[in-house]
Amino acid sequence: MALELKQHLKLSQQLIMTPQLQQAIKLLQFSRLELVDYITTELESNPLLEGDTTSLREKSPSDFEDREQLRARWETYLETYGQDNIPYYEDDERPSLESTTCREEGLLDHLLWQLRMNDFSEQERRVGLFIIGNLDHNGYLSMDLAAVSEETNVDLSIVNTTLERVQRFDPAGIAARDLRECLHIQARNLGLEDTLVWEIIDSHLEELQTKNFDKIAQELDASVEDVAQAAQIIINMEPRPARDYSDEPLLYVVPDVYVVKIEGEYMVVLNEEDIPLLNLNKQYQTMMKSNETGRMAKEYLTDCYKSAQWLMKSIQQRQNTLCKVTESIVKFQRNFLDHGITELKPLVLRDVADDVGMHESTISRVTSNKYVHTPQGTFELKFFFNSGISKSDGSFVASQSVKNEIENIIKAEDAKHPLSDQAIAKNLKVKGVKIARRTVAKYRDILGILPSNRRKKHY
Repeated sequence: MALELKQHLKLSQQLIMTPQLQQAIKLLQFSRLELVDYITTELESNPLLEGDTTSLREKSPSDFEDREQLRARWETYLETYGQDNIPYYEDDERPSLESTTCREEGLLDHLLWQLRMNDFSEQERRVGLFIIGNLDHNGYLSMDLAAVSEETNVDLSIVNTTLERVQRFDPAGIAARDLRECLHIQARNLGLEDTLVWEIIDSHLEELQTKNFDKIAQELDASVEDVAQAAQIIINMEPRPARDYSDEPLLYVVPDVYVVKIEGEYMVVLNEEDIPLLNLNKQYQTMMKSNETGRMAKEYLTDCYKSAQWLMKSIQQRQNTLCKVTESIVKFQRNFLDHGITELKPLVLRDVADDVGMHESTISRVTSNKYVHTPQGTFELKFFFNSGISKSDGSFVASQSVKNEIENIIKAEDAKHPLSDQAIAKNLKVKGVKIARRTVAKYRDILGILPSNRRKKHY
């Protein structure tokens, strides 16, 4: 059979991801702060775009009622500044507290200050700097001392001596090489060398973790009561010395949407503070239409004009979509807004997608990295989507509500007789929630709660 080439015409429809469509999808995923950064970049690169930044401009003398008022405020400023060196501000001009407070001291700064305050030789200081600079996020030194000696070109005996001195720094336990050494350092600071506490740390941390006090007492020839008291001292020690220090800046959650209750009805209000109001530059529009403008300049301005229009349309569409989706979530989760976590309903992306007439992927993008402020607190929009767990009456309860109930049950338990996962499952069954033991264990792990044998308090 001979092969031959033929041409056929075929009509079909397919979605083409144009750059404009990609931009619109990207805008949906942006949080409010990311959107502001993106708009700022576009304002810098597109001459056809203008942003209304009136609120960001400094006040000029013409903004005051008259010159006498300006003179009076100037005199007040001079008097205030001369007395306490604090600049005079009007209420609406005063900078935020976040702008005026000092930066919190990080672990690195705290350790370097102590290094400077101690009498170290030049070689010891070099080793101390190297040790401090190589601590992990828990405050442990994971490098071998031989490697430290080689990297700093300092004798190993000096490295050992320097490490011992650095380990006396605050916080207690810093620069330890493992958990046992960390606890030993803290026990030494408390003067507990050659005591039961020291012996438990030295050879019975595994039994301490499982609270097997009987075995510890038997092997150390001590009473169970003494072991329990020593264990309590160890439990109060800090296994991660760097926990209270952070060199990362404090991050604030800024809600993208507000849900407020007015006369019994919930209203959705978008947070558009600091988002520039975009307009088209009239001067460049005139140049674009003028016959005196060159062909290449016209083409460039035309492209910028189309890009600006599409950006403005995409931002408006994003805001409208975010508002619609939030209104739908409010409709589904009204009981939660009224009564709290116990009334949170099971909800999936398809429910909201069907309600607003959009695709699930669009709902997923809109709810990613965005926060809503409600009468019950500030939550990520994803928080409201939960799988459902069946109840004895045939209804369903949100998994988040079940997690909250598990947490409450454990808080109310007898510390000497903690409830097992099976007992918690039975407790929930009495309340009408059908849940397996392994599901209880899964939720307990998510909540960061230890199993019953590690929650038990013997005395």
